[in-house]
Amino acid sequence: MTPRVRIQIEDFDLSTEVAQLRLQDARVGAVCSFIGTVRDRNDGQSVSTMELEHYPGMTEKSIEAMIDEALRRFDLYGARVIHRVGLLQPLDQIVMVAVTSAHRGESFQACEFLMDYLKTQAPFWKKEQTPEGARWVDARVSDDAALARWGIEARNG
Repeated sequence: MTPRVRIQIEDFDLSTEVAQLRLQDARVGAVCSFIGTVRDRNDGQSVSTMELEHYPGMTEKSIEAMIDEALRRFDLYGARVIHRVGLLQPLDQIVMVAVTSAHRGESFQACEFLMDYLKTQAPFWKKEQTPEGARWVDARVSDDAALARWGIEARNG
């Protein structure tokens, strides 16, 4: 069985991941996925690279717990989160969230719920290279507000 959470340096293929997620599950009527990519600009500055770091073991455990919470909140059949680490360039894929359910509403909500969590609570650290030098990227207030609508308070700091 393919793990629900993978943290990896190498890229991923959405169609392969979705095919594995819904493999032989005739109950699935909806698949929702999200792919996050590296932008060439952030906060008005040019970005040449982004480097992502994490705590091995802790990061996976944290994301597994949020998938468990998504499964409690929404009528899902499956979920998968892949997050890349290491040095990434603009246009590179960073993160994939995919969920399956019987109906689209549950899938859309669960996918958005998981992404809101990942943006604010998953233990990743991002460093961008800009023309002015390297800078660490913090979660945005808008990301915290997105998480709050699910009844979860952001743990920053």
